[in-house]
Amino acid sequence: MIFRAAVIAIFALSPIACERPVNSEDRSPEDQLIIAAESFVDAFYSFDPDVLLTALSSAEDSIPSILFYQGWAEGGNYEILERLPCKVEDAGKVSCSITVKDDLIGALGIELNVTDTFHLSFQDGQIVSVNNSSNDPKAYYEAQQWVEENRPELIEKPCTNFFDGGLTPGDCVRAMVQGYSEFVAITGFSEGSKSPD
Repeated sequence: MIFRAAVIAIFALSPIACERPVNSEDRSPEDQLIIAAESFVDAFYSFDPDVLLTALSSAEDSIPSILFYQGWAEGGNYEILERLPCKVEDAGKVSCSITVKDDLIGALGIELNVTDTFHLSFQDGQIVSVNNSSNDPKAYYEAQQWVEENRPELIEKPCTNFFDGGLTPGDCVRAMVQGYSEFVAITGFSEGSKSPD
């Protein structure tokens, strides 16, 4: 606190302090979109649905899938390994890429950290839609299909309204992790046995 006070005191005596402070109106429109996008990522990884809902207040159509995905990410123990800066892709569109470690890929035993990318669309400075993509390996989808075909009872209830407003995303992803583990055990899958690409 003493150091902070000293810094503030020095700043107050400098000529810069006499200039008009930088506020949101001084930032370029693109910078403001980046700030809003970074705030969305903060909200998502807060794992607090109320905070996320606030960030999505103008993107109602995206709420069911993104809110489910937040619960899925929390239940799957997503751990951020690298958070790349958000970047403007086009007019009113920003992408944010985050590399994570998670239980689903862990269950497959694959030496890969998945990168999720959020694609945000803006209108009048407000987020109006969000969707996401990832570089999940082929084995991820093979395992998901195997679980759906061979262990439907495992996921039927917890995965109701899968990525479409379901109320138990955490239970869903944990059931999937169990199913992925069974897929590996029963099929003999290993990273070397099939291409993970």
